[in-house]
Amino acid sequence: MSSELESQVLRKITLRIVPFIMLLYFVAFIDRVNIGFAALTMNKDLGFSPTVFGFGAGIFFLGYFLFEVPSNLVLDKVGARIWIARVMITWGLISGAMAFVQGPNSFYALRFLLGAAEAGFFPGIILYLSYWFPARQRAAVTAIFMAAAPLSTVLGSPVSGALLEMHGLLGLAGWQWMFLIEAAPALVLGVVVLFYMTDRPEKAKWLTEEERRWLVLTMNAEVTSKAHAAHHSIWRGLADPRVLALSLVYFGTSAGLYTLGIWAPQIIKELGLSSLQVGFLNAVPGIVAVIAMVAWARHSDRTGERTWHVVSACLLASLGLAMAGFAGTVASVVLTLTLVNIGISSSKPPLWSMPTMFLSGSAAAAGIATINSIGNLGGFVGPAMIGLIKDLTGSFQGGLFFVAGLLVLSALLTWLLSRTQRDRAVGDAIPNATSFPRRSNHA
Repeated sequence: MSSELESQVLRKITLRIVPFIMLLYFVAFIDRVNIGFAALTMNKDLGFSPTVFGFGAGIFFLGYFLFEVPSNLVLDKVGARIWIARVMITWGLISGAMAFVQGPNSFYALRFLLGAAEAGFFPGIILYLSYWFPARQRAAVTAIFMAAAPLSTVLGSPVSGALLEMHGLLGLAGWQWMFLIEAAPALVLGVVVLFYMTDRPEKAKWLTEEERRWLVLTMNAEVTSKAHAAHHSIWRGLADPRVLALSLVYFGTSAGLYTLGIWAPQIIKELGLSSLQVGFLNAVPGIVAVIAMVAWARHSDRTGERTWHVVSACLLASLGLAMAGFAGTVASVVLTLTLVNIGISSSKPPLWSMPTMFLSGSAAAAGIATINSIGNLGGFVGPAMIGLIKDLTGSFQGGLFFVAGLLVLSALLTWLLSRTQRDRAVGDAIPNATSFPRRSNHA
């Protein structure tokens, strides 16, 4: 088929799918990390220490970990439309219930349940994109989708800061209003998903017959091309050493991401600013991160290189965290948090392009969910350690250094994995199970 038809189909599915899933992730990320803004007043109201808050904020990811793989496997069986709708409605209800937290136990319980409810959303969308977009376009598309995370910081931070100013209205604290109001979009969009989302290309009535046939044949050809390199069993996705290695890489990036999302407002607040000022300043790094993230992913797709795009981004984020430990002015804190945002955001699209290079079908569903569930435990360890070290030392510095070290390990492991894959490919002479940096029609 002509390149004109390919461009036409890709443009159509991009416009139909990507803005919508960006909106879903935007809402998801706000509900996941708005606890960082709530803490500006909630911790004092409820008497939470940094250790209690860090543990409660991070326990979200234990629920996430336990239910991630089962949730993604269900999505692969029943379809994204029904399952994503279920995920969004349940997490919206639980996120709203956070307004009625009374103490540490209810805080821990609701954060755990929120993680369990949201489990499957992010890896489900990554899997969903693999149904629709050829591998050579996937990093750029993933970057656009994932730009919703820093965008949620850009737009959500000022909104969260403003909602905290509603303190006392109808007898509710500002943080209670924030949870209630920011939970509503998830409930509404959960219903919209049922009517808007299309499970597979075969069901896309909004494509012409010719467009649909080209897309189905193209995506089926990719699945077939990987058949000799990966068994399509669930066990293969769970046990593949490359999946486990990428899980550990993602662990460090998640620790960095949720250190930012959960603790950055309090780090900025220590400079003596109001909640509204914190909201606007916390938005600045995300603006730069969105631009850098998309440009970096496009460069990765254009060159076909993945490994060094992940390694260098992780090292940049690590440097930013280490520098943040010494920052003492508004300008220096915002600058260092900008470096962290750029590094964390830019590492993820090329990283998420790796598993679908060697897995497909049920193996891809299990593998992607495994990477996300194990990797997101970093979202528990990072924030929890920040809180614990803050209690022990009275400073954020030690915790920031700890997370910076995790990102250095992620960079090192990515490099070692690439070396191992290259040696393995040379030894086995398997063209499509080669090292991640090489570009091919299937990578």
